[in-house]
This record gives sequence, structure tokens and C-alpha cells, in this order.
Amino acid sequence: MSVSTPSVPSGATSAAQSSAAPDSPGPGVYAIVEAGGQQVWLQPDRYLDLNRLDAAVDSTITLETVLLVKDSRGTTLGQPYVQGATVELSVMAHRRGPKILVYKMRRKKKTRRKTGHRQELTRVMVRAIRVGGQPVG
Repeated sequence: MSVSTPSVPSGATSAAQSSAAPDSPGPGVYAIVEAGGQQVWLQPDRYLDLNRLDAAVDSTITLETVLLVKDSRGTTLGQPYVQGATVELSVMAHRRGPKILVYKMRRKKKTRRKTGHRQELTRVMVRAIRVGGQPVG
């Protein structure tokens, strides 16, 4: 039994090699920020879930605790934060994460305890990454 691989036409590029749309930032634009007690990797026009933030739905949050910014000009590393760098987020929804079940048992003691936990989360959309007031990209 032989296995054949499909041939790729000359001039075709894979999804990883294709260029980004003209109005979207390049694949190498990102920032690492402190948010919700964690260090989070953010890219423009992407959403993610953070630990619950005290903000209303459809409101805008500006994070100034930017640890690193990577763009077409290079990488800027803060000590501890990048001066003048901000990340603008918009709150999409407040939600809860998946249920995690915890089962504790002591053998020969008839002691059993089953509890669950669901993390409170805030879904945010990254609107812009700015350094010195100018959008990165």
C-alpha cells in the first residue's frame, strides 16, 4: 500500500507564509501585559478571557502595565514596564469558565466530599496597542 502526498502548485503559499490583509496588523505585532493577576499575550483585533475585571459590558479599559511590545520596528522590553505604552481593551461579556470538579475521600473513614468550581471571567477584545500615543502596527 503506497501513500501519496498531494502536490503543491508552484507559486502557492501556505497560510503561515501568506501576507496579512492590508488593513490588519502583521502577525508579529503583539504585547505582553499584566492583567487580572497574570501575564497575558495580546494581539490586536483578537479576544480572550481574563480573570473577572471590575468593568461594565461595552466599556473600554486602558492597561498601562505593558511589559513588552513587539512590532515591525523591533521589540521594546520594559524595566518593569514600557514607558508610554498602553493597550486598549473593550469588554464584550462577563462569563464563567468550565466547571472543575474536586473529589476528596479518606479511605476507611466514610468521608467523601465533592465540590465544584467555576472561574469568573471577563471576555475582552483588544482594540489597539499604542506606544507613545501612536498605534503599533
